[in-house]
This record gives sequence, structure tokens and C-alpha cells, in this order.
Amino acid sequence: MQKHISFDEIARMEQLYRSTFVNSLSGFKSICLIGTKSKSGKSNLAIFNSLIHIGANPPYIGFVSRPNSEERHTVSNILDTGYYTINHIHQDIYEKAHQTSARYNADESEFKETGLKEEYLNNFYAPFVNESKIKLGVKFKEAIPIKVNNTTLIIGEITDVFFPNNCFCDDGFLDIEKAGTITGSGLDSYHTTRRLNRLSYAKPLKLTESIPLNYIQNLSNE
Repeated sequence: MQKHISFDEIARMEQLYRSTFVNSLSGFKSICLIGTKSKSGKSNLAIFNSLIHIGANPPYIGFVSRPNSEERHTVSNILDTGYYTINHIHQDIYEKAHQTSARYNADESEFKETGLKEEYLNNFYAPFVNESKIKLGVKFKEAIPIKVNNTTLIIGEITDVFFPNNCFCDDGFLDIEKAGTITGSGLDSYHTTRRLNRLSYAKPLKLTESIPLNYIQNLSNE
């Protein structure tokens, strides 16, 4: 038997109950740790589940920041310095990653509070997460206000990418499952993944085919 919940019923839900319910509706989400550093040199780390692809050329990536009714250290640092990192989460660190959502003060580093290690690569200003296996260095490009609910879409340009050698395929596909990247649902549920298949580019009047995953480009000497 199927249950139906209307807009009016959602509106009448208790705030936390409603947030838990609605956050589950978009399905599995990309989750990541965003690392920043203030102008004064204080590092910050926060988990986000709103990461989205914006474009490939130039390589743009975005995330949504919640309303500015509360102090947002991540966004403040990005706007002040122009740089941040995006770090994939795997099952060995997801509990520490979740803890970064606690409301620490601006003078407290989530790296220190959660036991995750700061890492600085390629002279990039913002800190990466040492334990993360796939890491992006990002340069801030644009903040777009979303008027309907007072959130902000933060868009950045990917300047640096770090990942394990054996996760890169000959056709450019980055095998994030092989790196152990996990996903999330709702506000507090974490999931490992299992690939069903990779399919060829869809064209009219042509059946799609499976793309083999047994070819990996060796980058160890590059």
C-alpha cells in the first residue's frame, strides 16, 4: 500500500522532522569535506551533501550553502581568500567527517577537533584532508543567491586533482568506487556503493553496450 503526503502535511511537520524527511527525497547524494583557511591562518573543515557538477570546460563545480541566519565559516573563508578544497569521504573516515557538522567556534579547527590531518599540496592555500583519497583544489568563481529560500550556490573552478594511480581509466573516467568513495542520503545516513555497469554513449537506433573496466592507465611514471 502506498502512502501519500501532501505539501500542506509537509508544512505542518515539526521542523527537525520535516528537515529529515525532505532531505531524504532527493535520493543518494555526493558528500564531501570542504577545507578552507581564514586570512588569519585558522583552518576549517565542514561536511556538505550538496555537491553538484556545473561544467567540464572550464571544470566548474558547485555546492549549496544554507541560509545565512547562522555564521558560516566555510563560505566566509571562501569569499575572503578565494580558495577551498573538496575531499571525498570513504568508510574509514565517515564518522570523523560527520562530526565536522558540529557547531564549533571560528577559532576551533575541525581538523584538530575530529582528528583528521591537514595536508598542503602544490602550494595550494587551503588545506586538503590527508586521509581522503580523492582531493580537489578549487578557486572561487561566483556566489549566486537563491532567493526562494535564502541559500547560496557557490561555484568554483577546479585547479588541482589528486587521486590514486589505479583509479584512472584510459577514457578519462575516474573510478571513485575503486577509491572507496561513499555516498549519503538524508542528513545522517552513509552508504558504500556497488557499480551495476558502465554504458556506452546513447544514440538513437543503437543499443548501448557495456564499457569494460579492466583497462586502467598507469600514471606511476607521469
